[in-house]
Amino acid sequence: MRRWEIWIATASPARTVRGRTSVDFDLQPILKGELIELRPLRPQDFDALFSAASDPKIWEQHPESDRYQRDVFQRFFDGALESKGAFAIIERKSGRIIGSSRYCNLDLTKREVEVGWTFLEREFWGGTYNRELKQLMLDHAFRFVDRVVFVVGEQNFRSQKALAKLGASFLKKTHLQADDGTMKTNLVFAMAADHFPVIKQSAQP
Repeated sequence: MRRWEIWIATASPARTVRGRTSVDFDLQPILKGELIELRPLRPQDFDALFSAASDPKIWEQHPESDRYQRDVFQRFFDGALESKGAFAIIERKSGRIIGSSRYCNLDLTKREVEVGWTFLEREFWGGTYNRELKQLMLDHAFRFVDRVVFVVGEQNFRSQKALAKLGASFLKKTHLQADDGTMKTNLVFAMAADHFPVIKQSAQP
C-alpha cells in the first residue's frame, strides 16, 4: 500500500463526528502522494495555472467550455481564491503546477463537503494522477465528514466515468448558475465514508 502524507497547517480543538474524533476540517492542508502534492492556491499561481488550463480540449465537455480563454479563466481563478478551499496540484517530479481542485460547500449539519472544480493537463489524464488526487482528498475529508459530493456537467462523460470507477453513486440532477451567469444542468454524485477504503497514513508499502 502506498504511503500518503497529510500535513495540517493549523489545528483546532477536537470534536466528535459520529464516533470519529477530529479537529475542525482544514479546507487547505498540504497533501502529498507519490506523484503529486496539493498545496493552497495562491494569487501568484495565476500564470502557471492558466498555462495548464489553456488547452481547449480540457474543457470541451465542461458546462463552461470556453474556460481556456484568459478572461473566462480569470473568473474561475478569482472564485477559487475566494473559496478558501482551492489547491494547486503540483507534479512532484517536475515541481510544476498541472491543475487544480478544491473543497467547497462544507455543511457541518449534514456532515458533508463537495470535492470539485478539478482539472488536470491532458498529459496527466488516464487515471493514475486523478486517482491519487481523489484518494488524497477523500482520505483527508473522511477524517471529518460522513459524505463527499461531486457535481459534474451533464455532458461531462469523462468525469462521470471517473466517478463511477471511484465508486461514487449518482444522486440527482440539479441546475446551477455558471460563472458566466447562465444556468447549467449538472449531475450530483456522492460517496459515503463507509464505502471508502481507508488509507492509513503510516501504512507500509
